[in-house]
Amino acid sequence: MKRLADINATIETWRGLQQRSAELRELSGLADAESDAALAQDLDRETAALESQLDQLELELTFAGPYDHRDAIMAIHAGAGGTESQDWAEMLLRMYLRWAERRGLQTQVLDVAPGEEAGIKSVTLEVRGALAYGYLKAERGVHRLVRLSPFDADHARHTSFALVEVMPEAESAAEVKIDPEDLRIDVFRASGHGGQNVQKNSTAIRITHIPTGLVVTCQNERSQHRNKESALRVLEARLLEREVDRQAEARAKLKGEHVAAGWGNQIRSYVLHPYKMVKDHRSEHETSDAEGVLEGAIDPFMIAYLKSTMGGNGA
Repeated sequence: MKRLADINATIETWRGLQQRSAELRELSGLADAESDAALAQDLDRETAALESQLDQLELELTFAGPYDHRDAIMAIHAGAGGTESQDWAEMLLRMYLRWAERRGLQTQVLDVAPGEEAGIKSVTLEVRGALAYGYLKAERGVHRLVRLSPFDADHARHTSFALVEVMPEAESAAEVKIDPEDLRIDVFRASGHGGQNVQKNSTAIRITHIPTGLVVTCQNERSQHRNKESALRVLEARLLEREVDRQAEARAKLKGEHVAAGWGNQIRSYVLHPYKMVKDHRSEHETSDAEGVLEGAIDPFMIAYLKSTMGGNGA
């Protein structure tokens, strides 16, 4: 039903574009006949807006991957460097929350491990809405920050790293089969903020998938049952991601390509000192508006990366 609703929304969007285009053609003829300069200027603005929307929709038509239209599970992990990297991980979380808000996507933080002094060690969140995974898959990899440290008494320049993982959410239990006998479920008391109920009761859940060794936790809900449901969704997404990666590696071997993975896969640098620049190392797209990027203006980077991969088989 969700897929059907998305298709219907797409059809209505294209029909709306068709109607706007027809109206602009009629108004253009009227402006020419009456030599109306003011109307001609309005038409130029409307035409530019229509072209911009058309470019965006044409890009979305390239989302041909089997999981592109799905919701996404994101995980952000601070790299080595203690407080510096933990603060950077929290900055990235804020950036993605702002980006999702701009696009009208829904977000829910499922689990967060706060840093000792500031920032976060890791966080897992769910992003729901049209093409959530299709766009966010462009963010997988290591993100590098260069800045003057606010935590250093000497105010020295520091380099921090954080790893971003993005997984498509499984749409049904049949898609990712999990044998209950393969799970070890531990219950523990939630840490950090969460209210008195969370602090006094063992509501947090840790699920270990024994065959693969995958471990997921969820502690942000007050209900143990809801934490368990969320943790299982994350586990299903991680198992689906493993299958996606396995297929990608098989395709890469057939093509003779080398696929970088893990911490070596640095995809983007955010430099705040001695100059301001954000550069994607895959598409070479860059901007000096670092503040805007950190406020969620990352669509140009996503689009540049997705265009650079056109013709490939996106996961």
